[in-house]
Amino acid sequence: MNNLNEQHGIFKSSLGPSQILVAGFLCLILVATVLLMLPISSQSGETTNFVDALFTSTSAVCVTGLVVVNTLEHWSLFGKIIILFCIQIGGLGFMSLVSMIFVFMGKKITLKNRLIMQEAFSSNTVAGIVRFTKAVVMLTFFVEGIGAFLLSFVFVPEHGLIKGIGYSIFHAISAFCNAGFDLVGSNSLTPYVGNGLVNFTIMGLIIAGGLGFCVWMDTYNMIKIKRQSAEHFTWKQAFYKMPLHTKLVWLITIFLIVFGFLFFFIVEFKNPSTLGALSFKDKLYASLFQSVSPRTAGFNTLPLADLTPASKLMTIILMFIGGSPAGTAGGVKTVTIGVLILCAMSTIKGRESTEIYNRRIPGSVITRALTVIMIAITAIFGMLMILTVTENVEFLDLLFEVVSAFATVGLTLGITASLTTIGKIMIIILMFIGRLGPVTIAVALMVRQKKAKEKQSIQYPEEKVMVG
Repeated sequence: MNNLNEQHGIFKSSLGPSQILVAGFLCLILVATVLLMLPISSQSGETTNFVDALFTSTSAVCVTGLVVVNTLEHWSLFGKIIILFCIQIGGLGFMSLVSMIFVFMGKKITLKNRLIMQEAFSSNTVAGIVRFTKAVVMLTFFVEGIGAFLLSFVFVPEHGLIKGIGYSIFHAISAFCNAGFDLVGSNSLTPYVGNGLVNFTIMGLIIAGGLGFCVWMDTYNMIKIKRQSAEHFTWKQAFYKMPLHTKLVWLITIFLIVFGFLFFFIVEFKNPSTLGALSFKDKLYASLFQSVSPRTAGFNTLPLADLTPASKLMTIILMFIGGSPAGTAGGVKTVTIGVLILCAMSTIKGRESTEIYNRRIPGSVITRALTVIMIAITAIFGMLMILTVTENVEFLDLLFEVVSAFATVGLTLGITASLTTIGKIMIIILMFIGRLGPVTIAVALMVRQKKAKEKQSIQYPEEKVMVG
């Protein structure tokens, strides 16, 4: 009887891990859509139409932040709570929270359930995945709690105790999950462009969520090793002892933040509609925030529609890159871009393998990185072609919107609410693909490549073709 029970887990299904993840997100989106359509979910007490409710629930579950109705003005307290739950579950992954509920109830997590959790976190192994998931969930709530506590020093004096605490919790969860939903109004966080506490708390939460959960653990272990080691063991040596993935994440993340900050500070410095009218301190805050937020949070402290074309293009590039694997951020991911850059540099130098920090990156990883990029480009330009026909919008504004949807960012130049019904549906599909598509396909490719290697017994002769 015990053996029979062990074969049953959270899900009794013949679906594979990838299919269960997709089905779980779809079910969550549909349930949230129904709840948001209820009269109790709107301020007016009227039913929200299906497309707008579906758009909002998809944006929340896929932690994007694009909205077709004003979050503050349209949704009631009940509706805002539904959105907040969707953001939290979407950011962590429904499987993580369900698994933790079963762990606390003393239920057994089967191998199949562990495989689903492995895929949700893009882990290379199922060993210790339950313990890792539990640590992630607890640490997430802890970090969000700290963020909410800091934000309460701003929102409680403005809105009162209860409402201020609610605002603080909502924005802390939204920032950490890289969702971009806010309760400030139609201008996002622009009223707080000069508020250091709001700026640095939100940016800290965005970066923490976007680094990736495994990077947290590796960094913590590195600090622990450094503190327990002899004095001659330097921080540089401790850094080199971290896994290659974590080193790449930190290097690329810091580079993108610094480069983006300098770019926006220089390009927008004299723009009277953005940085031009701000004090020097506020210029620094706004430039740094504009560098951090597109990867991939969706908050903004500057009016995006007034950015120069160069800054809009840079924002699109940052959105496309996104955050890091196994985190709450979207995009094609920092390491994906980093691997391809390293591969290109190795090719230019005439090397046959891609190497960094005395480590060689497998060819299968490079192939998966190329596949993710091709999927992203195909999805973005495919939807862009359709939207250029259905929408009467400037091309750059439409490209901005499409990349924002795919990368689950949530930034917009103000065209989301004016999209046609077809346009909204296309953006909904793109948000869903962006949240689940590249990750699911990348893991599926990993599994298929492993199976192919096991089965392959015949190798065909090579023949070169001309490239470039």
